[in-house]
Amino acid sequence: MVTEALRLQGQPYRYGGETPEEGFDCSGLVQYVYARHGVRLPRDTQSMAQQLPEVSTGQRQPGDLLFFNTEGKPFSHVGLYIGEDSFVHAPRNGRQVMRSSLAQPYWLTRLVGVRRPR
Repeated sequence: MVTEALRLQGQPYRYGGETPEEGFDCSGLVQYVYARHGVRLPRDTQSMAQQLPEVSTGQRQPGDLLFFNTEGKPFSHVGLYIGEDSFVHAPRNGRQVMRSSLAQPYWLTRLVGVRRPR
């Protein structure tokens, strides 16, 4: 999962996007990565957060999904944890799929949950 997510860095953000050809939004990105490995995920962040098993923040592993409150509501953004306090995500319009760090206060203070797809 990690290698696939890292390979997609630089792809454009596009709301509703779920392929490299059209670009990705945050949930489309993680859904695409997992689908490439035969795992079906719900399409939106809220459904992912509700349907996937919760993991404590301290027990996160590469491949887990990190959920954030970026719009004043829980589970409004998702990224794929790649280890060493970093994750890959499709942040917003005008940006590209990128790697970010949980050491950045913006992300650390907005982290609201970790889920582990099976």
